[in-house]
Amino acid sequence: MSETISLNLRIWRQKDAASTGKFVDYKLENISTHMSFLEMIDVLNEKLIANSEDPIAFDHDCREGICGMCSMVINGNPHGPDRSTTTCQLHMRRFKTGDTITIEPFRANSFPIVKDLMVNRSAFDRIQQSGGFISVNTGNSQDANSLPIPKQNADAAFEAAACIGCGACVASCKNASAMLFVAAKVSQFALLPQGQPERESRAMNMLAKMDEEGFGACSNTGSCSAACPKDISLSYIAKFNREYMRAKIKS
Repeated sequence: MSETISLNLRIWRQKDAASTGKFVDYKLENISTHMSFLEMIDVLNEKLIANSEDPIAFDHDCREGICGMCSMVINGNPHGPDRSTTTCQLHMRRFKTGDTITIEPFRANSFPIVKDLMVNRSAFDRIQQSGGFISVNTGNSQDANSLPIPKQNADAAFEAAACIGCGACVASCKNASAMLFVAAKVSQFALLPQGQPERESRAMNMLAKMDEEGFGACSNTGSCSAACPKDISLSYIAKFNREYMRAKIKS
């Protein structure tokens, strides 16, 4: 049988980017512990709409831990208290009745607030557009296994490619650095033969764009990797630094 809990919620409300925001308190009762965190907010929004109040705006899409849209800070933790978990995968059984839960958007100058818990993360898109791609001739696809890739490299590239670009690394970093995101995107191509032609320009262009977008510098505290829902290793930042030094020397 499903248990139910009662919660005290402190949620950041902000009408738009130009407005001053504040925390607003809400109380919810009879919340099933089988609900996901986003379903709990859905219940609150239904209550607000029934009372002719403005519902809480928040990002979501797949609700399967794939897209990274569900970014919010829960009790000071990006995506909540569980490791390797996105907000949509966090369930209410993680909390107990009477808990006070503080919910706010990701905090970074490069992620301006749009409304309530929604932030504009298009800076990540612009970093990706600056070099996170490969240029190849179009045509018929190559035969399987026509490009031999060592398994160690293939596994490492796959791990780096698991980054969903949610921005938890930025929200957790005291400098609001996007280095873990950039490192993952650069590394996944640097490890594969398809990424070799633009290897040097990619590293330099993406780092330059990160700085241009106003993200902070990396000081290797490790908070980014700890908050990452896909467990992107801090070692990829070390790999990126080697890629950048290689690019500088060759240029």
